[in-house]
Amino acid sequence: MSKNYIGVSLSSLSSLSSLTSLSALVLAAIACPAQAAAPLKIALVETLSGPQASTGLLYRAAVKYEMDRINAAGGWNGQAVQLAEYDNQGGPAGASDKVKAAIAAGAQIIIQGSSSAVSGQITEDVRKHNLRNAGKEVLFMNMGGEALELTGDKCHFYHFRFTTNAVIRVKTLVPAMKEAKELGNKVYAMNQNYSWGMDMDKAIKDDAAAGGYTVVESTLHDVNKIQDFSPYVAKIKASGADTVLTGNWSNDLLLLMKATRAAGLKVRFGTVFLDQPGNIGNAGDTALGHFISHAFNIETNKATEEFATDYKAKTGHFPTFIEPQTVFGMQMLGEALKQVKPSGDKINVTELAKALEKVRIETPMGETSIRAADHQVVLPIVVSRVEKNVKYKVDDTDMGFKVIKKFSGEDAVNPVQTSCKMQRPS
Repeated sequence: MSKNYIGVSLSSLSSLSSLTSLSALVLAAIACPAQAAAPLKIALVETLSGPQASTGLLYRAAVKYEMDRINAAGGWNGQAVQLAEYDNQGGPAGASDKVKAAIAAGAQIIIQGSSSAVSGQITEDVRKHNLRNAGKEVLFMNMGGEALELTGDKCHFYHFRFTTNAVIRVKTLVPAMKEAKELGNKVYAMNQNYSWGMDMDKAIKDDAAAGGYTVVESTLHDVNKIQDFSPYVAKIKASGADTVLTGNWSNDLLLLMKATRAAGLKVRFGTVFLDQPGNIGNAGDTALGHFISHAFNIETNKATEEFATDYKAKTGHFPTFIEPQTVFGMQMLGEALKQVKPSGDKINVTELAKALEKVRIETPMGETSIRAADHQVVLPIVVSRVEKNVKYKVDDTDMGFKVIKKFSGEDAVNPVQTSCKMQRPS
């Protein structure tokens, strides 16, 4: 028989002790807040090494610049947003492998931009992942892939494009050159033979009536394989063109321009990627007088100067080429993150996408937003001309970009493509 203590057995005391301990644990659990949500992880899947790394490194600089600002303001849910870098080796296959690795490591947002072909692969990988993993969706922030199909027949709810496309580039380039009386009546379309170049070729032809010009001839050529453009220059000369409109980039743009100069051919160029670092330096005086449609010019206003000055202080160089649009895209992400609370132990990517659709920000260039119908960014565009009489020179030359005409995002954006059949989550 157990010994009693003031009418209570020791065995009963033991039971009471256990109950008391259990009650204490329950009370502690009620009193303590739930475990904090896991930090948000972002993966930059870019070409970060090798001969094609220059653009990928610019994307990295721009993403890190704004990520630092987001984290300095508190990150997401009180924790710093984490950024992991994945080198895709410049191709779709490598990018696909890296996306899978990033998702396996917990990334919920993928960022990329330096190739439409790679963007096409990533957006498809993300789409398929999301179909197979309901509740574990991933968001793709496309900072530079401009192929129209990405917001056309390949559009989907978890893809957002923060850059322009061929229609936007031509839609702004043509009226600006016409207003400056430097478009002429005869246009030669010169573009690379893949999705982007084909988009440009079609946009140039589609804008002929509005621009008051005739496309006297068009050429689609191999990408970055041609060393001698003199045969193409001979075709341009024979066509009698006043202007060459081109979406060419890298050597395909520089060698084309140099060949026209060597041949003494006086034609005006309307371009898209003339602001890629090194292009003006390599082209020299050949670039003078030529036009570009782009998303940023440091000479636009006081706000663009202030932004560029801060960017240089943080990165060592003024923002150019694809960097400003990438920063603005990251700013939109930062605003969207403020609207989304944790769902369990992580962020709800579907709610983040819905919030991102509604974001409007005032950038140094003007108001920027996302069009919900196809997730195409609506951002201001500026058309500039290469001149010597500018405040900010580029590539250690005596030349830079003078603002010719600025367009609001609404005036510049292309119509929603009928091929975009976006299925929205309920």
